[in-house]
Amino acid sequence: MSPTPSWWERPPLAASLTYSPRELALAEWRHVNLVPLEKEQESKARGAADLVPKVLQTLGIDRRQSEAEIARVWNNLIDPTVAAHAQPTGIAKGTLFVTVDSHVWLDEIIRFRRREILQRLQHSFGKEMVKKISFRVG
Repeated sequence: MSPTPSWWERPPLAASLTYSPRELALAEWRHVNLVPLEKEQESKARGAADLVPKVLQTLGIDRRQSEAEIARVWNNLIDPTVAAHAQPTGIAKGTLFVTVDSHVWLDEIIRFRRREILQRLQHSFGKEMVKKISFRVG
């Protein structure tokens, strides 16, 4: 019988030049050679550059950024007198929700300014982003 246990011997592939000293030391320490399994796992690993665009698309960051842009440029796109009484509050499924400060301004905007506001927003952000506008008193 040998004085050292069988697992103490170097792994059978230890003589191969493809294993680094680190890999050989880990194989001896673990009592098993896991290098082939680790190399297989490495091939499945993907870099952050591959994952980030898909994550951003899943979260809808582009859409949310456009929504924030609408609120940011509202005062520049719309007549200042209207913008003083109406502010965008959100967007969902192509409908922009705008809160108006009084019923008088709500009536004014719906009757005379709705089409102009919609056309300006669609020209700036696209027809898919803003399909229609819903005004509410609030």
